[in-house]
Amino acid sequence: MKFSNLLDLARLPYFEVEEGRLKLADPALGPVVDCHTHLGLSYGPKPPSLDLRKETPHVELYLRADKPIDLDLYSNKNLKPHDLHAIERDMTRDTFGAGGMRETHTLPNLIRHMQDVGVTQSVLLPIDFPFWSKNSQTWLELTKEKGEIVCFGSVHPYQPRMRERVKMFAEMGARGLKFHPAVQMVGPDAPRAMKLFRNCAEFKLPILFHCGPVDIETRIGRRLCQVKRYEKAIAENPDVDFVLGHAGALQYEEAIGFAKKYPNVYYEIASQGLPAVQKLVDELPEGRLMMGSDWPFYHPAIGIAKVLIATEKAPKARRQVLYENAARLFRLPPQEDSPTREATRSDGSASRAGSPRARLVQ
Repeated sequence: MKFSNLLDLARLPYFEVEEGRLKLADPALGPVVDCHTHLGLSYGPKPPSLDLRKETPHVELYLRADKPIDLDLYSNKNLKPHDLHAIERDMTRDTFGAGGMRETHTLPNLIRHMQDVGVTQSVLLPIDFPFWSKNSQTWLELTKEKGEIVCFGSVHPYQPRMRERVKMFAEMGARGLKFHPAVQMVGPDAPRAMKLFRNCAEFKLPILFHCGPVDIETRIGRRLCQVKRYEKAIAENPDVDFVLGHAGALQYEEAIGFAKKYPNVYYEIASQGLPAVQKLVDELPEGRLMMGSDWPFYHPAIGIAKVLIATEKAPKARRQVLYENAARLFRLPPQEDSPTREATRSDGSASRAGSPRARLVQ
């Protein structure tokens, strides 16, 4: 399913354009928990002048709003070589200071996009290294009064005094830990990683993995995030809930097999193409799948659209994937008056009905 740009998603029955912004057409389609988001990451011996509290008129998403979108593709396949080069620069050299696209990857801008498309809570996923970086502390402090944000921490397996670090983040209110083998350069089956997961069991913190190769990481990073390398962690830590970020990415079919063997494994769909999302909805056990966007790489409407299309004839699964599964896992307070079982407007009239694929060809 191809669209000329982000606003063109309004050709689907779920969205509309208002004042130049893409918005959810029917509030009854929500609420939504976005299980995979980030703010502007920073690294270096001194905190940069990146202001995460600043709201800007426009957000420079890594897949820009004026770029074509093919929902059937894994999302990074929509990026051209020059886009990938700009992202690489923004996430490497530019992370040591202010500037670049990261200046727009702020908390108010995230919340604005959330409100546009019915996202009531977003899970923030910092990434840290053993020295210098303080993304976890910064984000936890920034969001401690924000009920719409569920903030994780990040502890590198080679962090000195690792257990104390996990304990500190748990006491600061972290709801889990993010682990990214391809960025942190440690495999999920490494001895130090396994020790980290045991610490997480002690403090009852779930782990959200970057899971699976995405075909744009380094060669070493691709080896470290092969899906088969995650099974040891899942199998040997039954008291830890593991969320496979990107649902195994390009190896999602292999990742689905874990759900049949282990009750402590969950999946979120960030970046997956529509055919993969449909297969995950159809094949995973009930209660295991969640929506994720990977903001600011992609607008949350992209992930929401894929779930809505894949669950067009499964209202119970729709509600679970968009909200209930994540709310249960991350202990979120209940949302009142949030029916997704019947996509009707508050005045009782029907929402923009019809198959999304049929509507696109009318």
